[in-house]
Amino acid sequence: MKYGSVCSGVEAATVAWHQLGWKPEWFSEIETFPSAVLHHHYPNVPNRGDMTKFKEWENEPIDLLVGGTPCQSFSVAGLRKGLDDPRGNLMLTYLAIASRYKPRWVVWENVPGVLSSNNGRDFGTFLGALGQLGYGFAYRVLDAQYFGVAQRRRRVFVVGYLGNWQRAAAVLFERESLSGHPAPRRQEGEKVAATITRGFGDRGIDADQIESGNAVIAKCLTTRTGSAFDPFMETMPIQKDLSVRRLTPRECERLQGFPDDYTLIPYRNRMASDGPRYKAMGNSMAVPVMRWIGSQISKVDNI
Repeated sequence: MKYGSVCSGVEAATVAWHQLGWKPEWFSEIETFPSAVLHHHYPNVPNRGDMTKFKEWENEPIDLLVGGTPCQSFSVAGLRKGLDDPRGNLMLTYLAIASRYKPRWVVWENVPGVLSSNNGRDFGTFLGALGQLGYGFAYRVLDAQYFGVAQRRRRVFVVGYLGNWQRAAAVLFERESLSGHPAPRRQEGEKVAATITRGFGDRGIDADQIESGNAVIAKCLTTRTGSAFDPFMETMPIQKDLSVRRLTPRECERLQGFPDDYTLIPYRNRMASDGPRYKAMGNSMAVPVMRWIGSQISKVDNI
């Protein structure tokens, strides 16, 4: 499987899909630090930079297009300007790139707020345009805590297959639940976010996400998963009798399913500082979720 990646960040997709034998043909990332991370780990994969300049790109074929266009305009915590925000319009650029390359598969990710942005019309515009391009599609809200990482992180995933909605649906809706991982153990009586959400109108607030570029504060709870790493992101205000500290960049990498020190690279004549590493993890997709989606696509592709 050859794929192109837009809004690549530090490439959760490639970390997830490497074991499948899939090959990235190109990335598209404009931020300085994530671009440096990509060059460090994947020096032979071209980074084409600004996705709005896709008409200048080479036209080699790809089997899959993946990307999580900027979520700030759709986030409940953001201004919710939707497609009136230039960042929101990048979802339409994503579709234009799909139209040019015509990959068999498309995978798109965003925050749950996209479902209710502009009363659902923004997301409806995206799905309608995807259908006009000839893609059958399915979408689902997946929570990273059910894929073996110790954080709540709910995201909308759209999977499309050229000419066939049944294959797209088969990827996201398997017969046997999800990956089988239980959610991390919590205090008694604490509510657990739903594993999945289907349809329009979901208004869940993704309050437990890692804050992009801001100080990451957490209380560390001991879970009983037996894993080497057990910290768990919780919402604030935080009780005074609990030990409170900033998560380390390595712990944030683990929360997202990345290898330890994946973002600890030479940067601007020294090793990368904590700030850009926090921001890169906060903006990334969760690796285990992407691994599950890739595995599902691989299964369906072999039918």
